[in-house]
Amino acid sequence: QVQLVESGGGLVQAGGSLRLSCVGSGGPFSNYCMGWFRQAPEKEREFVCAINASGGTVYCADSVKDRFTISRDNAKNTVYLQMNNLKPEDTAVYFCARAVAPWASRQAQFYVAWSQGTQVTVSS
Repeated sequence: QVQLVESGGGLVQAGGSLRLSCVGSGGPFSNYCMGWFRQAPEKEREFVCAINASGGTVYCADSVKDRFTISRDNAKNTVYLQMNNLKPEDTAVYFCARAVAPWASRQAQFYVAWSQGTQVTVSS
């Protein structure tokens, strides 16, 4: 199946911005929904944003929808997460994932290929 590799994580001060990228290779990408999830220390994995195969439909969690933007470039097999006005509570390991169908979904069970994750740390 597709392999997913992330870049763009790191340390940033509160109020700053980061842009995460996730590149797929070795398997199908363009015909599937892509999503971002995150997991903070001692917390369960939570949904962040998702985008359907064509890029025309996006969903984001209420906690981030005014600050984060998901997009994709299928010609480059890449999905992005633009994170603005970051807060300390955004600190987590962020994962990108590929779904089993083209339609956008908030449900983790809908995703079958996952990246290794990248750390995002926001200082106060």
